Amino acid sequence: MLLRVADVPPGRRRVRRNRLLTIGLTLLLVVVGSGAAIYLHLQGNLRTSALTGGGHEHANAAGDAPINLLVLGSDTRASKGDCSIGGDCSAASATSGNATSAGANADVEMLVHISADRSNATVMSIPRDTMVTVPQCTNSSTGRSEAPHLDRINSTLQYGPGCTASAVHQLTGVPIDHFMVIDFSGVVTMSDAVGGVQVCVDNNVYDPYSHLKLAKGRHTLKGLAALEFLRTRHGFGDGGDIGRTVAQHIFLSSMLRDMESASTLANPVKVLGLANAATSAVTVDDKLGSIPALTDLAYQLNQVPGSRTTFVTMPTVADPSSAAAVIPAQNASALFGKIAGDVSLTPGQGRKGSAAKSSASVPAASSSASPSVSSSGPTASAAADEHATTVEAATGCARVGTAATVSVGGVAMNPTQAFAASRSVPVSAP
Repeated sequence: MLLRVADVPPGRRRVRRNRLLTIGLTLLLVVVGSGAAIYLHLQGNLRTSALTGGGHEHANAAGDAPINLLVLGSDTRASKGDCSIGGDCSAASATSGNATSAGANADVEMLVHISADRSNATVMSIPRDTMVTVPQCTNSSTGRSEAPHLDRINSTLQYGPGCTASAVHQLTGVPIDHFMVIDFSGVVTMSDAVGGVQVCVDNNVYDPYSHLKLAKGRHTLKGLAALEFLRTRHGFGDGGDIGRTVAQHIFLSSMLRDMESASTLANPVKVLGLANAATSAVTVDDKLGSIPALTDLAYQLNQVPGSRTTFVTMPTVADPSSAAAVIPAQNASALFGKIAGDVSLTPGQGRKGSAAKSSASVPAASSSASPSVSSSGPTASAAADEHATTVEAATGCARVGTAATVSVGGVAMNPTQAFAASRSVPVSAP
């Protein structure tokens, strides 16, 4: 699925700039000059982990190079704050206090590509149930290492985000320059810091798995309700990763609008609260592990025109070896090639990407994991165009599914029917 940030009136472009999953980076520009004590506090919040095996970008003739940032949402619940919002809270996770330790999974995976000339950006979501060959990785926290093997890509975070970066590089051929892992308790804290995030659903919805229950219309989500919305998979779209990904884009776009609003930036307490929440919520690679490095990344992101950011979901087909998993569709390799080749996916006028050459070749989709599926699908661009939508649609209402993707009392039904059948269950937000 392709989501394009459409042209909007100049007065509205600022608040729609860079709807990426890099939560909190714009705030760092504001607080970095707020004083040594605050600077040191924010610096102390940051956690780092090594990045290995991600490949390397090469500069173009002008000396510029693309930036590829892998953004991960972690569902480990390792800290006390994570445990308070639910999850396994296993002894291994709770003891380590590390968002990238044993038991962690990457619930959200987005590859953010910023072109070498900073004229455009592409954000590709990778479904968490994508089967890949997990590279040989060693968990820096436990020392545990395994030989390469087939598994879902979200499991690679158990070996650290560096392993996930290696897996994504191996899957796509796109070099990974940086990674950023955001834990779920941090998302909850940030949604609270902005006074809640407004979302909309186009029908009554109840997902017993994520516990999200909302009536049709607009709602302001805080705390646990925000987490429930982000984790809802069975309630939106076809009950799979694509519907959830679109809902996540809606939530994050709304959150960033709140973060960039005049009422937020004019309130020092809100700004510092958000900066503290953002830096406390992330684990970054060693090269991003400082406030100046994050500030520079924010500067690079903000050079991209707000109307030239495109969201796309990696094309997939069902894995013939596992009904619950997917593998890249044959046309996925064309999409990977465009990203690796720094080719803009955003139509219309504007400078083109510089086609900086990657140090790695783009692998065929069949090299990622299970046997390839023989099908003659459309090209990546054609398949994406079929589902293209504007940012207005993306920031509108999440589409509630109509298929029987949930069950209440052992009876299969759609999420709207589940809402009506669960009168004793309180709504997540009024």
